[in-house]
Amino acid sequence: MRQMARKKMWIQEAVKKKGALSRQLGIPEDDTIPVTLLRKIAKTPIGRTITNPTSKGKKRIKVTRLLKKRAVLALTLKKLKRKR
Repeated sequence: MRQMARKKMWIQEAVKKKGALSRQLGIPEDDTIPVTLLRKIAKTPIGRTITNPTSKGKKRIKVTRLLKKRAVLALTLKKLKRKR
């Protein structure tokens, strides 16, 4: 029975630091992060600086490896949520 519960709750273990992406982007945790910003971060090579296409958060953001990983995970989780 415990294994069944673990398999159902696997995604909670994938998110280690809740709210870290919001803090890194300068967006309050209560607000949603715009998908256009996440897509732009995911497409940009590591080390480049981007300008935020939305009005939320910081205007200029340096894309680091960790930021890119968090943005890709956020996009993946948004897709999973939509399918339901």
